[in-house]
Parts: sequence; C-alpha cells; structure tokens
Amino acid sequence: MRMTFCLILAGLLVVGGNGIGADEVLKEVVLFDGKSLDDWEMVDIGASGYVELDEDLGEMLIRQGDSLSGAIYKKAKALPIERYEIALEAKRTAGVDFFCGLTFPVGNLETCATLVLGGWGGSVTGISSIDGDDASNNATGTYQRYEDDKWYAVRLRVTPENLSAWIDGKQVVDIDIAGRKVGLRAGPMESYVPLSLTTYNTAASIRKVVFKPLAKEK
Repeated sequence: MRMTFCLILAGLLVVGGNGIGADEVLKEVVLFDGKSLDDWEMVDIGASGYVELDEDLGEMLIRQGDSLSGAIYKKAKALPIERYEIALEAKRTAGVDFFCGLTFPVGNLETCATLVLGGWGGSVTGISSIDGDDASNNATGTYQRYEDDKWYAVRLRVTPENLSAWIDGKQVVDIDIAGRKVGLRAGPMESYVPLSLTTYNTAASIRKVVFKPLAKEK
C-alpha cells in the first residue's frame, strides 16, 4: 500500500509540478461539430448573408451578403488566448472575395487579427493587420489560387512571438510579432471580435473547427 501511494504521489508531482500544471491540461475543443450552431452567433452588420446549419452535411453555411457575413464563437472568453492552434476546413461556394476570414485574439481579447483567405478579388492570403497594413500590403500577404467547391484545410498557430498559418499543409504565413502592432482592419470587422468566421460578398461552407491549446516552450 505504501509503495502504491508513493507511485501515485510521484505521478501527481510530474503532472502538476513539472511543466504542464493542472490548470494547463492540453485538451482540444471542438468549436463546431457539424451538429449545432448553439455556440455561434450570427452578426448582421447590414445586408449580411445568413449563417445556417446543414445538418445532413455537417457544415456551417455562410450565405453571400453585400459585404461581411459571419458568426462569432460565443464561448471565446473560456479559451486560452496566448498559445493555441485553430484548424478547420473551408470552401468557397459563390463569390470572388475571401471565403474564410478567421478573426482571433492575440494575447488578449482586445487585440485581434484576421487570417484572410482569398481577399482582394479572390487570391490574397495573409493577416490583417500588421503594423496597420492589411494582408494586401504587409509581409504576410501572398497570392494563392482557390477553386470553387473545393475544401481547403486551414491551420492557424498563435504564440506571443509568432503568427503562422498553413493551407493544405503548405505554410503561407510565418511572421514574428515581437515589437509589431497587431490589430484588425478598422471598420466592420470590429463587430466580429474576438473569435469569428466571416466572408466578404462571398458564400462559403465551414466544417471541422477545432481549437487546440499549445504547451509553453521550456
């Protein structure tokens, strides 16, 4: 009995007192499971497209609006804001502008940025904004080709030092943010903080949205 107690105590010390503490258990959170939109709230800034659930396909449908359309994740305050990844799949079903605008917090809920896929006419991909410049005018901006009705796997990584993003396993963003100003593009996007999915004058389908906290580097 004494030996068993010692082994259990040693295990607790390893988990709770060395590296990852009890309050830092790394557990994935499914933000959208394809079954319900209860955790999401549509935002209408005026002439926005509706956000709906396709239960048969397990998809979040963002209908095409005149400008921004999308929904906010209502439980964002319960998630870590410094070290995490968000993964999802998205496809453009209509329109010619960005079909995935992933707005996310960087270090606090008041400092947010947006990963844009297919902006400025359908191809610009990057972070808005860095040092006050949109993805079309900063170092994160690249031109990517997107096809309609094709799923793209998206992964975003946020740390206090760096923002990175991948599309179908290809890294498209890698920027160190120490000493830089990270923020949203001024205007309607400010209505979609701190964590949301949006499109611009475009319709899209979203599925398999997962949030994963990251361990602190030792």
